[in-house]
Amino acid sequence: MRYHFRMNTATKLLEAIHRNPKQVRFGDACKAAALLGFVKQGGRGSHRAFARPGEPALLNFQNRDGFIPPYQARQLVEMIRKYGGTAE
Repeated sequence: MRYHFRMNTATKLLEAIHRNPKQVRFGDACKAAALLGFVKQGGRGSHRAFARPGEPALLNFQNRDGFIPPYQARQLVEMIRKYGGTAE
């Protein structure tokens, strides 16, 4: 699945997640992972897994009433810091 955004929209999404990692929507987390160069590796039902070539860590998201758990949001923020919002 590929997401297409204007750069401004992508930047705003990543900044919003970075500012408020306690309230990250499941769909926004999946979009952010794609913006960071991660590719969907699997997942069924309320779970999604994303991998990035050359990155040993996976991003796993669980949909809990439309949001991801705080520890998963922290992992996503860590990847936003690491990759700066650019897919290489």
